[in-house]
Order: sequence, then structure tokens, then C-alpha cells
Amino acid sequence: MPEAWMAQAIKTDLGDHAPCDPAFPPKAIAHITADRKCTAGAPLDLVPFARLKDFFTQGGKGMAPHILWDPFTGAFAQFFPATSRSKSLDDPPGGTRTNRAGKVVVQIEALFFPHCRVDGHVFARLGDTPCKGWSDLNAWVRSWGVPDTWPMGPPAGFVPDRSPGVWSSQGGWYAHAHVPENDHLDPGSWPAFVPGQPGQPGRVHTARPAFEPFPGASFFRAGQKSPVIAAMHRRLVAEGCNRYQPGGDIDAWGAGDVSSYAAWQQKLGFSDGDANGIPGKSSWDRLHVPNV
Repeated sequence: MPEAWMAQAIKTDLGDHAPCDPAFPPKAIAHITADRKCTAGAPLDLVPFARLKDFFTQGGKGMAPHILWDPFTGAFAQFFPATSRSKSLDDPPGGTRTNRAGKVVVQIEALFFPHCRVDGHVFARLGDTPCKGWSDLNAWVRSWGVPDTWPMGPPAGFVPDRSPGVWSSQGGWYAHAHVPENDHLDPGSWPAFVPGQPGQPGRVHTARPAFEPFPGASFFRAGQKSPVIAAMHRRLVAEGCNRYQPGGDIDAWGAGDVSSYAAWQQKLGFSDGDANGIPGKSSWDRLHVPNV
């Protein structure tokens, strides 16, 4: 039987427990606290873990997650057992009950905001942090039957991509930007899943890279459909290279992909025939397309 309270977490039970809905598959939702706004040119110090923990036990009770995670120190605080819903998602009347739509709906708030400063170093993406404690957190969530998959694709920039049908039918990890009836765009990035270890519940995973390896220029042909193309699409949009027309299939290679990828190549300093919109290994590796 999996543990309702994560052993590594400070237990700060808020009470007010309520059941989840087992008619839906188990899920985990990835958030960042995003408690400060700054830029690469004007970074700000990370808010202390203790301050966020106190917030969720006081004025922020109405939006508390299951787990607050500090990826710089590996500290955790837990406010609800895994068997209860938490309150980090907007849940308007009618529609799906977002905080309950799963056998479990484990909400994780990573203590992070883009361009936060820690010990003199600035971090643009959550995935760039040390991600201390992630292996423990991944294993605990996995123990509740949440598969190591991103049904809507791994978060790759602050881009919304919501599908109520996928949300209702598929278990796994969802970005806040993937959740129906919500308008947040976080977390922007997330660490790669940790290979399964002996004795851990859930399926055993083989190690794989965080980013998609270059599939070769011949892969990018008209009409080619793949989740790799969808992940590339999201990264190009996140990088400000959106030359797509609305309404297209984001997983099928087409004219919008060529135009958008050419914009990415130009952003990297390529020109003429080297900015023809067909991915090459150098530009692909620098795009950091998440492994799907």
C-alpha cells in the first residue's frame, strides 16, 4: 500500500480532506510557485522555503497543493494526504472537478520562478536547477499509480495546450498549462523522469535523455506526423519563433513548421541556405526539444 504522506516531507496537515474521483485515471499536476516576476536582466532572490510553507498554512490555504518542493535543497512540505484532493487548481462550477478528477490528483508546487537567483547564480528554467529530491518525489508519485508520461507532452515553455478529452481519459503528469478550466501557463519546464529502481512500485523505466535526439533531416517531410513535431512546435513558440497559422495540426510537419524553424535558425545567427527551415543537428540540439 503506498504511503499517503511522503516520508521525506514535513507533514503540515491542513485538514479539510475530501475524496478524489476514481472514475478518472491517476494524475500528477506540475506547478511552480511563480511568486515573483523578474527578467534575465533584473533577477531576484528566491523566496525562502519557510515563507512559502507558512503562506500555504495561513493566507494561502485555499490554494494549497499536496507538496511544496524546494529543488535547490530537496526540502518538502506536505499539506494534504495523497488520498485527498488539494486546492491548487481553479475549479469553477460545472465541468470537470479539476482537483478531484483522478484516483489521485497529486499537486506539486516547485519553489521557483524564472530568473530567480540562488547563491549568486540565476536560473531561467526549473530544469536548470539542481532538482534535489526529485528522485524521491518521482518515486512517491509513481507509487500511487501515476505513470511516468506526459499525455499532453512535457512542458516546454509557458504555452497553453489544453484538451478536456485527453485530461479525462489519460493518466500521467500534466502541466498546469494543460489543465482544463485553468488559465495558468506554468511550469515552463520539469526534470526528466528518473529510471525505476528495484522495489519501487510502478513500471520499470529505462534511462533516456531529457531532450529528443536529432532524428535526421529526412524525418521532416510534408505530412509527417509525430509527437516529436508537436514538442518542437511548442519549443519554437516558447522561443518567440511562432510563424504558425491558427488551426493547424501541431503534430504534422507543414509550411508553418518550415517558417517557424527558419526563424529559429535566423535567431541563432544562420542565414541563406543555412536558414531554410529544415532542422539540422546543430540548431536542433540548441532548441532543447523535450524527450517524448
